[in-house]
Amino acid sequence: MASDPMHQFHIAPMIPMEIGGYDVSFTNASLFLLLGAAIPAAFMLASSAKAALVPGRMQTLGETAYGFVYNMLYSSAGADGVKKFFPLVLSLFLFIFTVNMVGLFAYHFTPTSQIIVTAMMALLVFFTVIIVGFAKNGLGFLKLFVPSGIPWPLYLIVTPIEIISFFSRPLSHAVRLWANILAGHILVKVFAGFVPMMAETGAIGAIGAILPFVMTVALYALETLVAFLQAYVFTMLTCIYLNDALHAADH
Repeated sequence: MASDPMHQFHIAPMIPMEIGGYDVSFTNASLFLLLGAAIPAAFMLASSAKAALVPGRMQTLGETAYGFVYNMLYSSAGADGVKKFFPLVLSLFLFIFTVNMVGLFAYHFTPTSQIIVTAMMALLVFFTVIIVGFAKNGLGFLKLFVPSGIPWPLYLIVTPIEIISFFSRPLSHAVRLWANILAGHILVKVFAGFVPMMAETGAIGAIGAILPFVMTVALYALETLVAFLQAYVFTMLTCIYLNDALHAADH
């Protein structure tokens, strides 16, 4: 199991439970999903507990995270988007960033390496866009599929493309995050596995193990960057999609 790059993604029960014949065990995935919610909540509470005119380190970190997501949402969806969706967008960013970073530690589980987790977040955004879009714009929300400023005959081509593009959003939204985290973790595990395997073969192998060791360190640094970038990309796309819900009639 130590050399199996896929073992890190196995969901294992920690507290077996069964209700009505259904397995509802508390698993390693459950634990790290809870941590993904608890750590950001504790961080934001701690950063605002002793708010001061001259912020301390914790307050500065909290304000930086707040301002980063605020500016992202404001630039994409405007003041109306911030007013309605800031709690949702901030929660998504902090959750994804937290579970990505926590999952980088040895023997930890990364929930975003499971397609069901990323799919649920993507569907949450997708249905929020649809519900808010029709609630705010009525049938004007359908203008999203009929962009203005193009010749009428082209609508026969453009409209089906826009419809397919819209309904494929949850798929691309979910798969982008899941695939990047999954592939990165596998790659790090594979190169890390080469180090002890080569070192055990003797002096020459031990010297050769330096290369996969250096690659492992480099990939680990890259994965740290990816953990942030994927949280950013998922959140930015969420902001763009929410803007469509609020301003579909303006298309």
